[in-house]
Amino acid sequence: MAWREEVARTKRAAFADWTYWGRPVPGFGPSDAPLLIVGLAPAAHGGNRTGRMFTGDRSGDVLYQALYDVGLASQPTAVSADDGLELYGVRVTSPVHCAPPANKPTPGERDTCRPWLVQELRLLRPTLRAVVVLGAFGWQAALPALGDAGWTVPRPRPAFAHGTRVPLDRPDGGDGLEVFGCFHVSQRNTFTGRLTPEMLRQVLRTAAGAAGMV
Repeated sequence: MAWREEVARTKRAAFADWTYWGRPVPGFGPSDAPLLIVGLAPAAHGGNRTGRMFTGDRSGDVLYQALYDVGLASQPTAVSADDGLELYGVRVTSPVHCAPPANKPTPGERDTCRPWLVQELRLLRPTLRAVVVLGAFGWQAALPALGDAGWTVPRPRPAFAHGTRVPLDRPDGGDGLEVFGCFHVSQRNTFTGRLTPEMLRQVLRTAAGAAGMV
């Protein structure tokens, strides 16, 4: 928390005229979404600056372009919380809501924020049909949280891999859920070609289909 607020005070030179958000960043998108995207944590000069998940950084540039390409966003860019961007049936959240040092959240930060992820999943449960998890850290956080929120997670827990698809049932007889693994939209992955725009679009299309959106 102290580091998040310090970054908001000192800023980056390129954003010296911004008033940084500098607080926990909430999920973004409709509260009755059938599709959820789970990331990692807000970027120090991205979501921590703008107050909206995946907004104002390179990772967000890739994600929102892909969402736009497959018809799930109103525009291909996300630069500020008041730029008019709308998501269609998609919500974006993360296991950690405060920007961590070096953009690398710790297990302790993940565990501290876990109740908020569980509560968000419970609120989405009536409509949620598919989840795309970006990266192994998010996968390790999302599956236990989904279990706490009312879905049955297989044991042993499925390992993360790009393209993994895991169906989850609900013991109360409610609608099940399809969980998809996808490489994170980090610069390390997108600049090296480990994750290409088409790979990301394909996961999003498949997940939207599983959610009954296409």
